[in-house]
Amino acid sequence: MTTPEICGVVLAAGEGQRLRPLTAAVPKALCPVGNRPLLDHALRRLAGLGLIGPDRVGVNAAYLADQVVAHATGRAHLSVELDGPLGTSGGVARLKKWIDGRGVLVGNADAYLADPFREPGKDIEALLAGWSGDTVRMLTKPCRPGETGGFSGSRFAGFSLIPWRFVAHLQDQNQDLVRTVWRPAEAEDALELIPYDGLYLDTGTPALYLEANLHAAASGLTDPSAQVTGTAVDSVIGAGAVVAGDVTRCVIWPGAVVAPGESLTDVIRAPGGLTVPGVA
Repeated sequence: MTTPEICGVVLAAGEGQRLRPLTAAVPKALCPVGNRPLLDHALRRLAGLGLIGPDRVGVNAAYLADQVVAHATGRAHLSVELDGPLGTSGGVARLKKWIDGRGVLVGNADAYLADPFREPGKDIEALLAGWSGDTVRMLTKPCRPGETGGFSGSRFAGFSLIPWRFVAHLQDQNQDLVRTVWRPAEAEDALELIPYDGLYLDTGTPALYLEANLHAAASGLTDPSAQVTGTAVDSVIGAGAVVAGDVTRCVIWPGAVVAPGESLTDVIRAPGGLTVPGVA
């Protein structure tokens, strides 16, 4: 059986309201995890599946769209939602002309995935293996104890494979894929749940964003251009950051400063002295 042609779409239009005030000036998709913007993690994962460039990869943008456009120009086909974010379904719908009959592998920019045994892309290739082109496939993890609203005891883990027959009926309006694709596919017994063995985090809150960074950094990660004259323990230090104080389990954004005498633990420090606790 020949695998149907597919393209990839990274949904990067969201405002990241749960991450405010970090996202007041930076779109969620460009917030760094392990000193790499979240959007780049998603594009790298698609590239690992052979999906590269504006013909094979689409990215949507709405909130602070100019930053996303500048970052992804030349690397992806760009869809700018000038009238505001259209939700996960509407974002895909606006790309229908570009998708043009293909299946589409849709990923959320804020999804952090890490499999210690497989390279990015190879860790989710089970989504594509043996696909008929007719069913909807969803990457999943088991629901947590007491968690409701999942799919047969599983929860979404950042990526979904959608056949053209579902994409063709999506409307260019603010809707989500749960209602327009996943639940309808489940109702017709056309939803396949693909288990993901690695770590999945929705980085939409400061606590989960910090957790993803600390996981990506393992025992610490410092950009070569950062200046660290204080101490940094199990932290992520971004490009051009200055750490003259002490930080433990922190994320110090590019260009941010930790002054002498400051002692930070479990926080995200952004430029201008903005400090956001990373604990729930």
